[in-house]
Amino acid sequence: MLTVKENLREVMTKGGKPDRFVKQYEFLNLLVPDTYYMGNYPVFPGSPDAVDQFGVTWTLPDGQMGAFPLHDDEHRVLKDITKWREILHKPFIPEDPGYWGMLNGIAAQTDRDNQYVCAVQTQGIFERLHALMGMEDALANFYEEPEEMHDLIDFLTECELDFAKVMIEKCHIEAVLHHDDWGATENSFLSPAMFEEFILPAYKKIYGFYKENGVLIVHHNDGYGKNLVPFMVEMGVDIWQGGIPTNDLPELIEKYGDKLTFMGEIETRVLDVPNWTPEMVAAEVERACRKCGTHAFIPCLTAGMPFTAFGVGPAVDAEIDRMSKEMF
Repeated sequence: MLTVKENLREVMTKGGKPDRFVKQYEFLNLLVPDTYYMGNYPVFPGSPDAVDQFGVTWTLPDGQMGAFPLHDDEHRVLKDITKWREILHKPFIPEDPGYWGMLNGIAAQTDRDNQYVCAVQTQGIFERLHALMGMEDALANFYEEPEEMHDLIDFLTECELDFAKVMIEKCHIEAVLHHDDWGATENSFLSPAMFEEFILPAYKKIYGFYKENGVLIVHHNDGYGKNLVPFMVEMGVDIWQGGIPTNDLPELIEKYGDKLTFMGEIETRVLDVPNWTPEMVAAEVERACRKCGTHAFIPCLTAGMPFTAFGVGPAVDAEIDRMSKEMF
């Protein structure tokens, strides 16, 4: 029987011979250095609002599954993008050896036959832009203030590279799970041409640095991104996590499966609900596995972390095991 990492490599290799499905996030041991990049952050519904290191106020009301930024006049950080140089500063890097000792303690628990030590970057370039100014202003500024957006993206890219350097130097990471949602359900937020102009160059620098240091790149985008896959390949993504069914993963696997592995298809919004049942889980997992096959595909809930709001994760794992027995 292959180890988890051996099995992953077979799944990712054209003509590989995996002996089972990779089971969701089983190949990653996650380090979540929120203190460095996010600062204070509401974790549980009903937690007090919190301000991150960029000055963004985050709220997580009761009944919601994730935090989101406040963009009213009182809280929006960038009301005028031309003022960003006066307002923003790079996040600080903690010097407390106890903090890094804590992260290294988590890293030391990694079963290296089966897992990669993995940093989690909770917001990428596009998400950071609309967190700072709101989605409407962010999208408008790509058209109205392109030079300022280019300069702001360069600044955010420097911040990301600082994060990458410190995680490689202090925690010796082997993988990164990098979040940046680039689409809604049916289309990407930016056209491919605009994505290529503004976003691609930043990620070629960020992911290029990770690749130079031997880091496996798992990019989370649980929305539409089919039209951006060529850019994912160009920027160096190894695994696209979060692909929802509207992306037509079988078509993408057929076309790009020798360059990119697709992780997702099991819809979180369908299964991670209060009234989920074993029958629902069995049907959704089987649909995903039979639809996408055994090459360049990792069945996984589309959410960007291995945590669920209503405890459905272990049931999904069990059904993936069942499908492994049936399909391998």
